[in-house]
Amino acid sequence: MNVLAPAGIATLVAYIATIPAANLAVTHIGAVPTGFGYAAPAGVYIAGLALVLRDLAREAAGRRAILIAIAVGTVLSYFLADPSLAIASAAAFAVAETLDFVVYEPLRRRGLLIAMLASNAIGLLADSLLFLKLAFDSYAYLPGQILGKTWMTLVAVAVLALLRKRKSGAGFFGVRA
Repeated sequence: MNVLAPAGIATLVAYIATIPAANLAVTHIGAVPTGFGYAAPAGVYIAGLALVLRDLAREAAGRRAILIAIAVGTVLSYFLADPSLAIASAAAFAVAETLDFVVYEPLRRRGLLIAMLASNAIGLLADSLLFLKLAFDSYAYLPGQILGKTWMTLVAVAVLALLRKRKSGAGFFGVRA
């Protein structure tokens, strides 16, 4: 049996914690602005963070651990969501995170940032389309959903790129100056 390093445990816990946090935000806060005059259900930023944390947890804990975390997250999403959102939340989470995983895995050889950008683009689109259809039977919040999750991905990628630059002395996206 493999024992996870503290970083692996921390990213898995943070990843799984985003699920109830997103559901609670949707239930108790309502809609929030995402920019350019758009809005989305309040869990949008946390759901965007979940996509990023899924990729980081994959790197820190491995494929098997992240597949288990997706399953745990799906169950938590179902049981911790408001009953009217439970099916929508669980289905959107399971599909989006699985698609994120499927896209991320073959691209990770090309680099963490490329894999993260591509997989998150697919994951955020799938999550937004499925959640909005099942939860609200409407795509009125779709631009805001996509924008909010995209902001989270871009901020995370920028932070990771800067951390890598600082650590390696390389330029942005790992290219030496």
